[in-house]
Amino acid sequence: MSTLAPLLQAFFTERLIGQRQCSQHTVASYRDTWCLLLRFAHERSGRAPHEMAIEEIDAPLVGAFLDHLETDRGVSIRTRNARLTAIRSLLHFAAYRHPEQSAVIQRVLAIPPKRTRKGLVSYLTEEEMNALMAAPDRSTWIGRRDHTLIVLALESGLRVSELTSLRCADLRLGTGAHVHCTGKGRKERITPLRRETRVILQTWLDERGGGPNDALFPGPRGTRLSRDAVRRLVERHAASASQSCPSLASKHVTPHALRHSCAMNLRRHGVDLATIALWLGHEDVRTTHGTYLHADLALKEKALARTAPPNTTAGRYRPTDELIAFLEGL
Repeated sequence: MSTLAPLLQAFFTERLIGQRQCSQHTVASYRDTWCLLLRFAHERSGRAPHEMAIEEIDAPLVGAFLDHLETDRGVSIRTRNARLTAIRSLLHFAAYRHPEQSAVIQRVLAIPPKRTRKGLVSYLTEEEMNALMAAPDRSTWIGRRDHTLIVLALESGLRVSELTSLRCADLRLGTGAHVHCTGKGRKERITPLRRETRVILQTWLDERGGGPNDALFPGPRGTRLSRDAVRRLVERHAASASQSCPSLASKHVTPHALRHSCAMNLRRHGVDLATIALWLGHEDVRTTHGTYLHADLALKEKALARTAPPNTTAGRYRPTDELIAFLEGL
């Protein structure tokens, strides 16, 4: 019998942290998955997690666990698939260390992810973006911080994790002003800034103070804002902005919606998809193509305008006689 505990410890310390150098978010997601699975297995078998064997993590157990996540915990299909990915990642690692358990492992690896429904992205129009930027009360320190954060998010399209990780030193506000960030997959990128945004950021930096390695957008205690804190402030200001821009009330405005709004704003102004992919830090341009091209209603309307309605006679339109048109309009 192969004990699971040393395998789990080696997977997190050697594979995820040592070899792959995964981000804290990835490590935390995988950790939470295995904590949930071990507690679920303990409730079913009564065995303590540190006593469990690798072969106990079999396909029936994992399948029941995934069903439990959906039915009892009410998670989405995307979260269910993410939990399955974490389980499969460890079992791929286990296959090299414990080939004698390959039959059990392969049956778990054969569990497919569920297909999800891919909806259109939620983004803001220019009027809605302006209303959201105007919503924070700039007579207060927190309002000025929130205003600066929202302006930067809408212009740069940074992910919420990239926004919260920004340091004061990540801004270059001289000639060729830009913001530097380390994004998904530890990829570094720089995003240029408009003159108006550079002025807002410089004013905020002067007020914020702090050292080069301090958080650009700190919380009340001086530490960097959490993802939840950014989500709450965006939702709060969106609710306030909906009073002057009623269309915001029907939209679910999140930090990621600001990223989508940046991309769609670039698209509206004729920027090609390859440049948008570079701007957002997408590794594959097909991600950008599939997300934002399908959401571009104006592009589809232009395509529709080039076509002729069915059952119509080809030719140029000629208006009727003005007198006949007047009489028919009575």
